[in-house]
Amino acid sequence: MIPIPLPVEKYENQLKTWPVEGNILLAPYTNDTIVVYQAYCNEIADYAIKYQTLGGEKFNFHRVTWVKPNFTWMTYRCGWAEKLNQERVLAIHLSRSFFDDILKQAVHTTLQRLMYETKENWKLQLKSTNVIVQWDPDHIPFSHEKCQRRAIQLGLRPGILQEYNKSIVSIHDITTFVKQAAKNESISTLYTPVEKVYPYPSGMRPL
Repeated sequence: MIPIPLPVEKYENQLKTWPVEGNILLAPYTNDTIVVYQAYCNEIADYAIKYQTLGGEKFNFHRVTWVKPNFTWMTYRCGWAEKLNQERVLAIHLSRSFFDDILKQAVHTTLQRLMYETKENWKLQLKSTNVIVQWDPDHIPFSHEKCQRRAIQLGLRPGILQEYNKSIVSIHDITTFVKQAAKNESISTLYTPVEKVYPYPSGMRPL
């Protein structure tokens, strides 16, 4: 197995410990940091690894940047590093304090009446926030089977990208690990980064 700077465990074993349904924020995290994943083209990834920050000629600071803390959701979305301009998968260690801040700012891209009460209130919040959130069905690797559990992705708008960059602790290229993992024929032999249910900041209502 290709080593990466994250603890790994059999996916099948982890699956047994995760909630089966609901909006579940799964992530590798410590007391100080959390890992999010992003998939990029070679030019952006090379710059990020070299300078340990996002930037360079190819990176666009004027568009939304999506981050995903769930490994299998990232690999599903980037086609296990095979999709065009998503050939490189980066594991980005962020400060938990910043991550907690963006969770508090996050506004859903679709109306959730229990949270926003009225459509007008939701639209106002959506327009003014720097962070948007989407929940999508997680998938069982190597199949088209959708889970009842939903995975999170957070969209960072241009107004917060510089702060995001300053909150990066380290960036690691895990593309080789992802490509090796893709060669498994079933989940019984698949190892993935250890993920646990992430605790929401004190006093915050789950998204």
